[in-house]
Order: sequence, then C-alpha cells, then structure tokens
Amino acid sequence: MDPIVHFELPSKNLAASRGFYESIFGWKITEWPMPDGSTYLGVHTTPINEQTHVPLKAGEINGGITGDTDVVKAPVFAILVESIDERVKQVQAAGGTVVMPKKDMMGMGFYAYVTDLDGNMIGLWENPKK
Repeated sequence: MDPIVHFELPSKNLAASRGFYESIFGWKITEWPMPDGSTYLGVHTTPINEQTHVPLKAGEINGGITGDTDVVKAPVFAILVESIDERVKQVQAAGGTVVMPKKDMMGMGFYAYVTDLDGNMIGLWENPKK
C-alpha cells in the first residue's frame, strides 16, 4: 500500500496564503526559492525529524503552497511510490494521463503529476536512491 506523504495547495497570493495558514492553524511556513525563479512555500503542519524531514507522528503529513500555475489548480496530494517510472506506466495503461513527467526536486527526490480517470490530479513522489 502506497501512503500519502505530501499535499499541495495552489495560491494566487502566496503572502496572503502564508498569513492565513500561519495565523489560523499555526503552521510553520518557509519560503523555498525554486530553480526557475519562482517561490514555493514549504508547509510544516506537524513537527519533523530535522535530519530525515519525516513527520515525528505516524500518519501526519506536511506539504506546500504553490503559486498560481497552469498545472496546479486545485489541492493535490502526493503518494510515495517506489518507482515513478513504473507507476506512470500503470497509470497510462489504466487510462490516466501524465501532466508533468518525473522531475528531480533539487536532490530531495523526484516528483510527477498524473491524473486519474476523472481528471483528478495526483502527485507521485519517489525518494532518492541511497
């Protein structure tokens, strides 16, 4: 069984979204500059192990807030998989589509977006090989 390990929320105004979630829910939000010049907000909804970045409590997840893009238009959850390449083949064989092919996330792992049969977007996360 592949677990959900991350979420993403789209935002038209990152500063306003940051203030909203920090003030209402107490989330710790950090700006992460991206290689393309954009900013991604890393969201900690729960404490993490500072070395592994894994939540301390089983079943809890962290996520991010992304700027308004042509890709992320609604909340997305990411599923941890052993191999994005293999899962993409399965998704396509079952009638789903690839929205964003596998992408290196600055050495932290790999990420891709796919859709299910209803067009719901799902993130696929693959940890880096050690």
